[in-house]
Amino acid sequence: MKKTACFIVMISAFAFSAAFAAANGAALYEKCKGCHGADGSKPALGVSKAIKGLPAATIEADLKGYQEGKGGAKKAIMLAQVAKLTPEEIKALSEYISKLK
Repeated sequence: MKKTACFIVMISAFAFSAAFAAANGAALYEKCKGCHGADGSKPALGVSKAIKGLPAATIEADLKGYQEGKGGAKKAIMLAQVAKLTPEEIKALSEYISKLK
């Protein structure tokens, strides 16, 4: 009985965590829409690649790279956008962007 209750609590926590991450990713993406478009298909400032369809791992690596000052010609703009994001927020944002349709 204890194992079943513990299992149910763990599954519930995971489900809540996944739902929160998705909602958090959507909220974080709000400030990205201006440059990347609502569905991520717009080349930001006319020079970047579209982010729609990119795998979450690629997006996460790119965002971490911008935090470290790496990236393309517009890295200073992206650094200002991602500088204060936590690793958890970057992961949630990356997952959200990778699922844009």
